Amino acid sequence: MKAMILAAGLGTRLRPLTNDRPKALVTVAGRTLLEIALARLHSFGVTDVIVNAHHHAQMIADYLQAHGNFGMRIEISREEELLDTGGGLKNAAHFFRDSLQEPFILHNVDVLSTIDLERMVRFHAEQHALATLAVQDRVTSRYLLFDEVGQLCGRRVVHAPQAEFGPAQSAQPDQLVRPAAQLQPLAFAGIHILSPQIFSKMEEQGAFSIIDAYLHLAAQGEKIIAFRADEYYWRDLGRPENLLQAAQDIANGKCSEN
Repeated sequence: MKAMILAAGLGTRLRPLTNDRPKALVTVAGRTLLEIALARLHSFGVTDVIVNAHHHAQMIADYLQAHGNFGMRIEISREEELLDTGGGLKNAAHFFRDSLQEPFILHNVDVLSTIDLERMVRFHAEQHALATLAVQDRVTSRYLLFDEVGQLCGRRVVHAPQAEFGPAQSAQPDQLVRPAAQLQPLAFAGIHILSPQIFSKMEEQGAFSIIDAYLHLAAQGEKIIAFRADEYYWRDLGRPENLLQAAQDIANGKCSEN
């Protein structure tokens, strides 16, 4: 099975840690974020990985070479200009051309979780989805909106803690791309399962967000669905204080970093 790790971001929220290194090489509990993500993928049978890189890209290449690619086949997709999540994925389309019938995993480098990727891949196949997104019922500033059967139908942006607005209110009007009798606002976990057919369906060019692409595809009737991951541990590793908490969680056995 193949996967892509999104690691090209500048890691501005992690400064000053990312002043002299890419966020992929920031450490938590003595291991880099990239090593943790690779180990997670490898434990679920992933053998081939492409990692996009921009900020200090050569450091990532040197790091992987020094560690023998952690026993995997790894390619680096260098971005001279940042392409965002969707553009970065589309730029790596060549990596998936020889496995057009098999879904693949798209994984942010700066998340730590115990989400069962095997179960998620199985769910994706059972649902015959174009994209399956791991989501949780938790407070966030950006929600994805799903209908009563778990299909993506929009998004909601909240600029302050949810409690200030109440559960049904937001700082901006909801962006809806499909009608829904009932909206479920859920937080995205930065882990996707994708069918390779998505490359022929994304119309965007250059730098663009994968979420924007999902909303566009959902508006066209494509099946972009939610995988509820509420029972799993998950933490964003994009801020220094989150790294400290993640290290404590690992030490306390709340999360195995594999």
